[in-house]
Amino acid sequence: MLTLSGVAKRYPTGDRALANIELTLPKGQVMALIGPSGAGKSTLIRCVNRLVEPTQGSIRLENTEITKLSGHKLRHARRSMGMIFQEYALVDRLTVMENVLSGQLGYVGFWRSFLRRYPQEAVVEAFRLLERVGLTHAIDKRADALSGGQRQRVGIARALLQSPKLLLVDEPTASLDPKTSRQIMRLIRELCAERDLAAIINIHDVALAKQFADRIVGLRAGEIVFDGDPSELTSEILTTIYGEEDWDTTPEPMDDEVSEDQRDTGSYGAAPAMAVGGGR
Repeated sequence: MLTLSGVAKRYPTGDRALANIELTLPKGQVMALIGPSGAGKSTLIRCVNRLVEPTQGSIRLENTEITKLSGHKLRHARRSMGMIFQEYALVDRLTVMENVLSGQLGYVGFWRSFLRRYPQEAVVEAFRLLERVGLTHAIDKRADALSGGQRQRVGIARALLQSPKLLLVDEPTASLDPKTSRQIMRLIRELCAERDLAAIINIHDVALAKQFADRIVGLRAGEIVFDGDPSELTSEILTTIYGEEDWDTTPEPMDDEVSEDQRDTGSYGAAPAMAVGGGR
């Protein structure tokens, strides 16, 4: 479904971010990108939707050569790629519903979005998505009144409102506590399964990557040094990716921690609706 061939990125300063990336992502697969800071994980994701321009190589989404597009054709192609950002990228003064509906910008255009003139079917779908991610109680809340986990769920709903074929997820758990992090990753995993969506998730937490991804790709200095099943991610391979460390003593996350969403809602005794279902 998604194919990267010989993709490289070198900045005008001469710094190399990516070198000869070869990847194929089939439909429905959840792939985690791991590696040290500066390895090129975020750059790779942003090259796919051309938020960062690759220096060379080919990026193909189904039958569309992304690297050859510009203007209207590029904007049209980006509808197929839902982006979930590390810092959420919400408009703080807008409500949860308004932020989710901004996912229709690629379809309705700037002025209709600015004037809040969305198709009725988009509004109905936004309600349905907010119910799915467990935010029906917060539809009219301003984004700046939400916790980090709630903000990330708004970002997920917004990305899905585009009806994408591919999710590009940049550090979805970086600012979240351990329990909320697992809830968010479980939600992404479940939604990909429900919609047969492929996803690339840039993530620092190796334990979460192993638990929720179908496949793990390790980057180091802009190059792929591992590509395989989570079960193959041994201590030796982690050393290849990150450098020397006693990987066998990495502590397991604690399941009895209270998540930030539960603190905000007072629901200490029950899992939120979005956490229904299993994860890997």
